Amino acid sequence: MIFKYFSKWLRKGRPHRSGAIGAAPSQRVFEQDSKPVTKLATRLAAEPVINPIINPVITPIRSLLAGVLVMLATALLAGLASPQAWSRSVLDLDTRQQPVLLKDWADYWIDSTGQLTAEQVSTAASAKWQPTHDDTIYPLSVGHALWIRFTVPPAPDAERWYIEIPYSSINRASLYTLNGAAQWEEQRAGDLVAVSKWPVPHRHPLMPIALSAEVPTSYLLRLENGHKFNAPLQFVSEGYLNHSEQRVSLILGIFFGLAGLGVVISALSAISLRDPAYGFYALSVLLTGLTQATLTGIAGLHLWPNWPWWNDASTSVLPTLELAATLLFVSAAVSLPERSLRLHRTLSVVAFFGLLVAVGLVLVPLEQRMSLFMSYVFLPQLLGIYALVWAWRRGDRFAPWLIVGFLPIIASAAFLLARNAGLVPISFLTQHGTQIGVAMELPIIMVILMLRSQHRRENIRRIQGLDRVDPSTGLINGHVFVERLMRMIARSERLKHQSAVMLIDIMNTDQTQRDFGRKAADELPLRVAERLLSTAREIDSAARLAERRFGMLVEGPFSSEDAATLGPRIVARCLMPYKGVHIDCVAQVRVAYALVPYQGSNAQGLLSSLDERLASAPPEDKKAVYMLGEVAPPPRHVRARRVKTRPADHG
Repeated sequence: MIFKYFSKWLRKGRPHRSGAIGAAPSQRVFEQDSKPVTKLATRLAAEPVINPIINPVITPIRSLLAGVLVMLATALLAGLASPQAWSRSVLDLDTRQQPVLLKDWADYWIDSTGQLTAEQVSTAASAKWQPTHDDTIYPLSVGHALWIRFTVPPAPDAERWYIEIPYSSINRASLYTLNGAAQWEEQRAGDLVAVSKWPVPHRHPLMPIALSAEVPTSYLLRLENGHKFNAPLQFVSEGYLNHSEQRVSLILGIFFGLAGLGVVISALSAISLRDPAYGFYALSVLLTGLTQATLTGIAGLHLWPNWPWWNDASTSVLPTLELAATLLFVSAAVSLPERSLRLHRTLSVVAFFGLLVAVGLVLVPLEQRMSLFMSYVFLPQLLGIYALVWAWRRGDRFAPWLIVGFLPIIASAAFLLARNAGLVPISFLTQHGTQIGVAMELPIIMVILMLRSQHRRENIRRIQGLDRVDPSTGLINGHVFVERLMRMIARSERLKHQSAVMLIDIMNTDQTQRDFGRKAADELPLRVAERLLSTAREIDSAARLAERRFGMLVEGPFSSEDAATLGPRIVARCLMPYKGVHIDCVAQVRVAYALVPYQGSNAQGLLSSLDERLASAPPEDKKAVYMLGEVAPPPRHVRARRVKTRPADHG
């Protein structure tokens, strides 16, 4: 019967379920999905005739049902066999489109024992293989092994091809090739293998594959890692590899050049300026550079190619030391030892604890390393941000800019930690985000440190000059004024020319306070000091001698006519309106001056005479400039009394 024929055809045409390398994905799905239809058609074909009387009625119905089932089965088989129903990407090693991703062409299986060999895996019937995907995060841990099987279709062998695993921190990667003798040949790479013994010493595992233009080649890839793994597997040709490495070398060269420059400048500044903040920053940048050299594979390739144990441990040890050094830098940059000794000690203890954690990361077993690292890595970052915010709220002018400078590196570190935790797949940001963040951070922090050093030097000079400079105006004080007056007198006598010494008094401080408030009265001496400095030449000296008195030394040669014009010019400058205040809020000053050595060669005597001249001037006198030697007019009440008594005397 026809349904018996189709049932036999279905049974014969059923693809064989096999765990062998290279089994087509559609065959594996076909076996599962066609099984119910095949069983039903078989039962219809094998069902015996129950009653000869009703057989003429039942037979056409059974034939019709069997035919319908056969057509359904045929349509199902045709649909499953077509690429549109179950399509998987074909591995096409095209030199024009690189890198060539493995995508879902391969199958993967995780060996929870980690003990199976390539021969055992290739024939294991219990292995539950699943299709690979670019964004798959494989739940690996210590003691597990990720097996990936794939077949490279026939391709031109004019150029050499490699399978690339763009993740330099993987513990071990083994590529098994099935040769003509049905034996598996192994190539090894990874942190647990010395880079000098890799098939191709490189920044990350890079293993050549054998191509054939006639037959496909089967491979098994075994991967070991201490935590989740999510790096995309890709194929690159030798020409593409050389070109891409030139680009990466340019990026890494710029980064390491900036890092080296930052280390040198910070170290020299720490020595010359005796500033510990520069020293800690130099250490932090040095450890940052070494950390990036480790994470990018540069360190394993060039610095320690024969130390696989350190190449594996350095990926967690160096970042821990970097965080500890950065914490010490933050404490020194915002002057925590002077502001809060308790907070400074807290940061120092956490930094020292980081040193102990780094030692522990070297000694603990591999399966405990990542958990120990992740338990420490967030503490110094949060504590450092807290210290900067704490200093900002207490008036540190550089703390907010330090926060801005650290934002790029904090953001890039978040991507790196998410990748290590298996939360996000490997991408450009996870691979090169830290280098970009450090390249942005370095110039910002260096500029902040230079401004901070300049501010500190100004404060030190100001503190050291408190015995010679008036702290509120920045002018020299009375002691220095007398010293310079004595030297000016001696210089004028030696050069036989005249110089001038002036005393300037503010007369309307009380009136300004009544009219415009105490703040305006307190700011009046500062405004007068500004006007005196704008009037004086570079060789002249201005000083603050008392709360309302200023002095000025005018270097000669200087004539009496020049002195007569300088006094009114100072008065006029002080009467000019000030920006941002009321137009009537101006300084009314009186000036007394003397020519030296013409009117005296004794400094203290000259200052006493000028003081007496200003004191003898009547408060209501409209005159504002007085020369030493002029006869002061009598007070108004004395003049009035003389006028009244004069007629009586004549009488």
